[in-house]
Amino acid sequence: MSEVFGLRRDRLRERCASAGSGGALVSRPANVRYLAGGAPPEAVLLLGPDEDVLLCPGNPGRDFSRGRPDEQVRLSMLTARVGDPVVAAAEKARRAGVEALAVEEHHLTVARHRAMRSVAPGLLLADLGLAVEQQRIVKDEEEIASLRIAAEITDQALGELLESILVGRTERHLALELERRLVDHGADGPAFATSVATGANSGRRGHRPTDRRVEEGDFLAVCVGADYHGYRCEIGRTFVIGTTPADWQIELYDLVFAAQRAAREALVPGVPYREVDRAARQILDGAGHGEGLAPLTGHGVGLEIDEDPQLAPAAMGKLDACVPVTVEPGVHLPGRGGVRIDDTLVVRQEADGGPELLTITTKELLAL
Repeated sequence: MSEVFGLRRDRLRERCASAGSGGALVSRPANVRYLAGGAPPEAVLLLGPDEDVLLCPGNPGRDFSRGRPDEQVRLSMLTARVGDPVVAAAEKARRAGVEALAVEEHHLTVARHRAMRSVAPGLLLADLGLAVEQQRIVKDEEEIASLRIAAEITDQALGELLESILVGRTERHLALELERRLVDHGADGPAFATSVATGANSGRRGHRPTDRRVEEGDFLAVCVGADYHGYRCEIGRTFVIGTTPADWQIELYDLVFAAQRAAREALVPGVPYREVDRAARQILDGAGHGEGLAPLTGHGVGLEIDEDPQLAPAAMGKLDACVPVTVEPGVHLPGRGGVRIDDTLVVRQEADGGPELLTITTKELLAL
């Protein structure tokens, strides 16, 4: 795996060199982990012409629960007196003779940027932009394997919850139980704040659990995901509690399911991001639910739960193979509730079987 991290850093180094920068300072945590293999909190990575250095605040006993760094990266443990590792990295680059350093301006605060200039006034700070984020879009098979395990853990946790008694329990209680089950099955933790929504709350994107109790006849919408070795997946399902679904519930569920299926089938290399969104959106819009739909149909996942690409109406770009994304259309009817169906998939060539579904919990409208 060390070779993989080295190749990632070399690719970024070559990009910086072609733009006239002799080094790069990576400060966004997910990007640091992607390039270094692991890092304690607040560490930054300095890519130089001769060596790559991970500057870590604290001491050698600092928390490495987010993975061990690549052995080809030199660790530099900073004392409290040194202060901000970003500033220390700028000074180190200046001493190494670097004339231009590419930095992640979208992550740095103005104050940190000024502090870097104060210790290295002759150092030209160029904008690295989203170069690392763009590298991260296409995953290698080891990354996809971690996502696959995260999905398996999530399916297990959700499946166990559905076998328990649900009526009378609060949204908050069910969310906490799901997150405990994720850890029980080997997750490092939840990939994001688990959403459990019942009754009139169901179908809302990003709903935060409340003390509302599950009642018979409710829609129950769950959105949950596991973090496994830093890689995060997402699944969303909607069920009916304790009784045969009402006609309006069946009709709404079938509509969202059709939209989700259309978007999943559109996940083909070379297809524009916006076309995937359109595949789902036009079905929901055609049924009169165009107003109030979420701004996107899905998004990339990986070291962060929401990363590029964005499957949205104005998104620019086309799908590549080996890009994991969510497909998560939904409809919420104010005062009544709604439906969300969410899967994590990997874009694959048609010759390889088409999109690989990672989250496999049934999408039937079950009465629990």
